[in-house]
Amino acid sequence: MLSLSARFAASSCARVSRAACGGQRASLGSFHSSASCTAPRVAVVLSGCGVYDGTEIHEASAYVFRSVVKAVREAVSIFLMASVLVHLSRGEAQVQMFAPNISQMHVIDHCKGQPSEESRNVLSESARIARGNISDLAQLKVSDHDAVIFPGGFGAAKNLSTFAVDGKDCKVIEDVERVLKDFHKAGKPIGLCCISPVLAAKVLPGVEVTVGYEEEAGGRWPYAGTAEAITSLGAKHCVKDVTISFIVTFQVFTTLANS
Repeated sequence: MLSLSARFAASSCARVSRAACGGQRASLGSFHSSASCTAPRVAVVLSGCGVYDGTEIHEASAYVFRSVVKAVREAVSIFLMASVLVHLSRGEAQVQMFAPNISQMHVIDHCKGQPSEESRNVLSESARIARGNISDLAQLKVSDHDAVIFPGGFGAAKNLSTFAVDGKDCKVIEDVERVLKDFHKAGKPIGLCCISPVLAAKVLPGVEVTVGYEEEAGGRWPYAGTAEAITSLGAKHCVKDVTISFIVTFQVFTTLANS
């Protein structure tokens, strides 16, 4: 069975190949080490900088889909890891980062784990991860990209949506909803990690996603209640362990956090 990274890569790369060949469909079997494949153009949507009030930095930059293009070119199944930018870069994907130009819900002092009095902007904070090479989410167009990825971190539940406060009654910000619907309508892959699958659960009715377990298991899975909320949103939640951690429906690829 292909891993999430290979399936995500194949999906993105097949779209690029069809476009290059006048719209002819390319089969997964045609992707071998000798096959040429244009590097996918992948948009990564950030929600700030820091696990408690923005994007989880480890998930965004260091460990979601390992060697996206390489996985297809070599026709190998690579184990899923829970990070984005490093492995997209190693896979020679063309990456462009985006974030909404809005104020954060609040700012958390990550030493104390408590809210502070200051105010910060999501786009400005996300620029820390992107080293300044980032664009306003309002500028993200589905026609410019072959796939989009949303890393985890509480920013997805606080800044990209109101899920952290409102749960099943949450709202997703307008540009995130637009991006998800546009990529879904175009049949282009959408990747969501950790808490981010709640965004798809809210916007795409009937989608199947995973955030891990549905029971806390003695504190091992402290946010298991998220799965119940996902079901309340009209989506289907699938229980997955970190070693077998992806669900793919509607070209939506979701994975739980992998610490």
